Amino acid sequence: MNGFRKIDPMALTGNVFEMLDRDWMLITAGDMLKHNTMTASWGMFGFLWRKPVVNIFIRPQRYTYIFVDESNHFSLSFFGSKYREALNICGTKSGRDIDKIKEANLTPIQTPNGTVSFLEARLIFDCVKLYSDDIVPNCFNDNQIPLSIYPQNDFHRFFIGEIVGCYERVAK
Repeated sequence: MNGFRKIDPMALTGNVFEMLDRDWMLITAGDMLKHNTMTASWGMFGFLWRKPVVNIFIRPQRYTYIFVDESNHFSLSFFGSKYREALNICGTKSGRDIDKIKEANLTPIQTPNGTVSFLEARLIFDCVKLYSDDIVPNCFNDNQIPLSIYPQNDFHRFFIGEIVGCYERVAK
């Protein structure tokens, strides 16, 4: 991928809590012909099944849900602060209704794994889907969480993906 260098995810520096909660990310799935993306601030990074993994969460009504659910791959893209408005567009508009990637002025690129990310990203995780399941209401120990987070019973599906490529933007 031009403009990026592959790095070991174990060598990453920074605060993943800040990356997720404050910086946000784009979850993208599909191929160069048909793909969709959405902004997310919920997720996890870790090590599971002897692999570096990510865990993402998508509600069933999101258009990106179909793409991630039906694909074997997805990407996570992180951006600098100057792309905040692009992330707002991708988080508030639906790809069912508009070409939000074009409206956000983002440039799709293909990862070595065959999924889609964006030229403007500062950090890309290329992932292979390993597992998915739905959050189950009766498994909560804290009953306030489903009451406050899921008042319409639209529980997230979670996807665990192996990080097969981690790419950092090369400074110009």
